[in-house]
Amino acid sequence: MTLITLTVNGKPINAEVTPRTHLADFLRESLLLTGTHIGCEHGICGACTVEIDGEIARACITYAVACDGATVRTIEGFADDAAMAALRDAFRQHHALQCGYCTPGMLIAARDLIRRKGGLRRDQIRREMSGNLCRCTGYMGIIDAIAAVMAARPPASASAEPPAANAWLGPAPGPRAPAATPTAASRLARPAAPRGATAVAASRADRRPPARAVTLTAHRLEERDEGTRVSQQFVLEHPPAAVWALLSDIEGVARCLPGLTLDGPAEGERAAGHLEIKLGPITARFAGEGRLRLSAPEQRLSVEGRGVDRKGGSNVTGSLACWIAPAATTRATTVNLDLTYALTGPLAQIGRGAIARDLARRLGETFAQNLDRRLTDPDAATPARPIAGLTILRQILVARLADLAARLRRRLRP
Repeated sequence: MTLITLTVNGKPINAEVTPRTHLADFLRESLLLTGTHIGCEHGICGACTVEIDGEIARACITYAVACDGATVRTIEGFADDAAMAALRDAFRQHHALQCGYCTPGMLIAARDLIRRKGGLRRDQIRREMSGNLCRCTGYMGIIDAIAAVMAARPPASASAEPPAANAWLGPAPGPRAPAATPTAASRLARPAAPRGATAVAASRADRRPPARAVTLTAHRLEERDEGTRVSQQFVLEHPPAAVWALLSDIEGVARCLPGLTLDGPAEGERAAGHLEIKLGPITARFAGEGRLRLSAPEQRLSVEGRGVDRKGGSNVTGSLACWIAPAATTRATTVNLDLTYALTGPLAQIGRGAIARDLARRLGETFAQNLDRRLTDPDAATPARPIAGLTILRQILVARLADLAARLRRRLRP
């Protein structure tokens, strides 16, 4: 059983569920919210449509454990919603329902459509609503009802709700995916840059020093009862005052950690964000928050936090301690990292053995190089790339094959 905490129709819910429990079953059987209907049970008919963190999703193919920390809204949660009230009236007036089984999901999907778009033709509305199936009405009354409400509402851009801050739990790429490449017309519509600005930016980029290789002087990984502990140490050719000034800047440190992105500025001792990991075919996006502590006398940064990969169902908890000291060489600083973490769920496999050891080493070296780059040139851009482990997997495979070949050669010797 897994303990989850979520908000359903404005009410906080704490419950224990099995990892295989679908959100639709949890809503109907545990919370008795039977307005969420189950039809095909593989995400086709749309009868189980609900709203998760402000965006619609299929409850029959979403695991309840994946919604830990999310805000869920079922058809019962739209009782006081003005847009939903207008749709309900229109569905009655235009005879848009018969047996009513598809109606809850149809209404939620229709509300999402009129929230996002306006002024659509009938064929466009039909295409937008094609993810919700009805076996009774022939769709004509449904299209009439949605078109009537859409025509009576202000333009979608003026009435659209702000996007949710949490991660999208539905299929990729999701409603907050990066915008497409600008068209030629949009590029022509942009105001021209000041004369010489491009050349100046290019010359600044040319002057930026390349990333220097910063290797770990110490690296140790050990398994403990509370999880896996990774201890690392490296030397930066920068004075301690400059290194501590960067470590004291939480947003600056986050930009140096590959795959880590903050959701916004830290609020007191708390910061929220997400960490992306790509390990061969495995992709995960952990969303969570951490508690930060800075000790200027000790020149020490401590972080405790937890994260959830809502799509994959993995969880991570851990703590990070980072402290510095003057190095033996002049104007250099020794940086110490002590990370303890515990992974549960499908991604727990990467927290063991050679994969974890090699991944931790590569992450530490990348972090050290990004710190050095930012200290050398504060204006240098540090891309927030996800932690990519394809090269690590290739190296591990090559090492395993070489070891196997060596053992075979030893056995075949006379």
